[in-house]
Amino acid sequence: MSLKDKADSLKDKVTGAAKEAEGKATGDKAREGQGKIEKAVGKAKDVLADAKDAIKDKVDDIKK
Repeated sequence: MSLKDKADSLKDKVTGAAKEAEGKATGDKAREGQGKIEKAVGKAKDVLADAKDAIKDKVDDIKK
């Protein structure tokens, strides 16, 4: 996973966690939901980047 991909997914997970905590603290269910979604997007970006790397590795192996 590239550094840019890691930073992007980490940003989503951290801001999502903050929004979720803010929503829980204030009783704002919409904000809490936004946070959960943003965290899920960050995790999905991790999975996608890992899959991208695995495919690239397989293609590189085939080219050898």
